[in-house]
Amino acid sequence: MLAIDGAWGEGGGQLIRTAVALAAIARTPIRVRNVRAARRPPGLAPQHLTAVRAVATLCGATTSGLELRATAFDFAPGPLIAGNFRFDVGTAGSITLLAQALLPVLAHAPAPCRATLIGGTDVRAAPPLDYFRHVFLKHLAALDVSVRCDLRRRGYYPRGGGEVEIETVPARPHAHQFATPGGRHSIDGCAHTDHLPAHIAARMADAARSHLRPPPRIAIEADAASANPGGAIALWTRDAGSTLGAGRVAERGVRAEVLGDAVGKELAADLDSGATLDVHAADQLLVWLALADGESTFTTREVTQHAHTAIWLIEQFVPAQFDIAPSAPLARVRVRPLR
Repeated sequence: MLAIDGAWGEGGGQLIRTAVALAAIARTPIRVRNVRAARRPPGLAPQHLTAVRAVATLCGATTSGLELRATAFDFAPGPLIAGNFRFDVGTAGSITLLAQALLPVLAHAPAPCRATLIGGTDVRAAPPLDYFRHVFLKHLAALDVSVRCDLRRRGYYPRGGGEVEIETVPARPHAHQFATPGGRHSIDGCAHTDHLPAHIAARMADAARSHLRPPPRIAIEADAASANPGGAIALWTRDAGSTLGAGRVAERGVRAEVLGDAVGKELAADLDSGATLDVHAADQLLVWLALADGESTFTTREVTQHAHTAIWLIEQFVPAQFDIAPSAPLARVRVRPLR
């Protein structure tokens, strides 16, 4: 049984989600200890527990120690299965983070799969759903991994209740050399609110536009379909090169202009630097590039602690070489599977 130290590096929930996904794909039994040891409270929160149990369902895993706030558990995967699945976090735990754990496993399933995910679509410390749909999934498409994602209902903190359906077909990611977005680009986006005044979304959008040229086309959406008030803003580039994006989720006590400013400045910095991936996509794609059929390269403004943690973890399961060449204002990253 492969021993995984859940406190290594960044030591958060992403390490746990990625560990069980890679264990399922590699069919490697693991024993995880020190789960989220530096967090307060430590251990498995509802969204982490749902992710582990969901991946266990996809591979018929035998588990022990899986319970709320557990700081250690065992996970012994069986063969991957395909079918229709439904996973409910039961709170506003992030649907997008749950999907990041499931998608590599679903893509390796022996037949097409459909999964309905219930929880929070736009919550703090997680990618907003529009970033997931318009940035992350576009990157997967560049790797020849096709994922359909339908939003049924948005959900916010604390009750969640959002619903998203994803569909996959079996696919091994292909290597990709991410290209710098062209000098001529367009920017799209979405600013939305639910059970909140419509001017909040408009103010987020206006603040974001002030940092970007040409000004982005940002759709304004207001609804009242969720169980709780909430909102978010996400922007993404659209051109012949790689996609860059940025997003923020509305927070109580944080002005709409502050959120819009942060998104606009972040995307403007990525465009000015010539990065081929924003820092969030660079973290999230490492697993896929390590599983690809050849060498991939990209540039990013920063290789984060999340990314270094992901690299350490991937190397426990997958023979791959990661070369990082820092060179201001960009780091150049090469991922070479050793198979």
